[in-house]
This record gives sequence, C-alpha cells and structure tokens, in this order.
Amino acid sequence: MGLRITQRKFKSMNRRELLKLTPVLALGAFAIPKLQMPPLKAGLGFSDWASELLFRREHLAPTFADTNVTPFNQFPINDYDVDDPEVDLQNWKLAVGGAVQRPGEYTLSQVQSLEKHTQNTRHVCVEGWDVIGNFGGARLSDFLKAIGADTGSRFITVECADAYYESLDMATALHPQTLLCYEMYGRPLTREHGAPLRLQIPTKIGYKQAKYLTSLKVTNVLDKAGYWEDQGYSYFYGL
Repeated sequence: MGLRITQRKFKSMNRRELLKLTPVLALGAFAIPKLQMPPLKAGLGFSDWASELLFRREHLAPTFADTNVTPFNQFPINDYDVDDPEVDLQNWKLAVGGAVQRPGEYTLSQVQSLEKHTQNTRHVCVEGWDVIGNFGGARLSDFLKAIGADTGSRFITVECADAYYESLDMATALHPQTLLCYEMYGRPLTREHGAPLRLQIPTKIGYKQAKYLTSLKVTNVLDKAGYWEDQGYSYFYGL
C-alpha cells in the first residue's frame, strides 16, 4: 500500500487522521483471500435470508403475449457440462423419496396425467442474457400433492442425468408457476433443453432450473445446496 508510518508520527496523529486511514487499511485487508470469504459469505447469507423473507407465494412473475415470445431456434442452449447426457427417454423414470407418502419411480406419463399448465415467461441467466419462452408442464405443487409430500418440510432436492444437482425452498416449490416442465413451444422438450423433464421457475435465476431430472427428494436437511451454490453463488436468487 506504500503506507510507511514511523512510531513517532503514528503517536502524533490525531483521531481524525487515524479515521481517514481506516478505509484504506480495511480495503487492503479485504484484498487478502482468507479475509475476503467470511464477510462475503455473511453478506450473501443475509441477502438470501432477506430475499426468502420477502418472497410471496401468491405473487406471480410477469407473463407475456405469444407475440413477445423468442423464436424457439433463438432460445439459447445452456448447460454446465454437456448438451446431451444421453438419457434413455424410453425407459426414463423419476425416483422420488424423502418425506413423501408414496415414494417410488414415476414415469413421464404419470407426470403428464396431472393438469397441464402453459406459460410465456422470462428465463434469466446469471451470465447476463434473458429470453421469453413458452413452457408447458405440471405444477410441481400438484406433483407434490400426488406423491403425498410433507409440505411442512423445508426443501425439495433434485439430481440430474448430467450429475448436476439443485434444491428449492418449499415456498418456491409450491409456487403456482413452478413447473415440472416437459414441453417447450407446444412440443416435447428436446434433449438440449433438458428432456424429458426439467424445472421451470420464472421466479428464480436460470441455474435453479435444473434439466434432465432423475430424482426428487423432500427433506429438511440439505447435504448439498446446489452445484453453483456450493461454489459460492446465491442460494435463493429470486427475481
């Protein structure tokens, strides 16, 4: 920092001069990696806590007219690893466990037997882009009801065919716009967009919307928060 203060000069400084130095010294300390993480984690934790506190399950994300929807061929394909983990679509099942009355494996046709909802909503990526898409599927809340989930539990966790994993707070899972999405633009999901089943959550950032779902668990304990969250990203990240 280029701050060299002799003992005599330090003793002669008045309180105001010392206060002027405080931000500079604090900034220098913050540049040390070991000292960065505790305040960053504390700040992120507070932000997530406040966001969850303010979340309203009855408050809907904006929806849009069909004329505002981004053409399908312009909807970005985004993943953390591979575009296609080569899911066996014919034999795919969703493994369900945790605090539910009816655990087991569920087929896509069982998910599709629930009331279908379609919505034109905005997908926002943490990388800085966003698009309006058309999505169809069953409400996650309806599926949770069908499997007899304990909705007094705190979390829903999912795992994916590409080894991705994610979790949701229960309020977000029960939100009426949170879908187990199996269609985009009136057609079955393509492999690149998460076939056969993904999360579609317009109240959340894109990385919460896991693709290629293989398992779902209702729980009060998180062993893992989420792929990106476990690397320091926001857990709640509401929009």
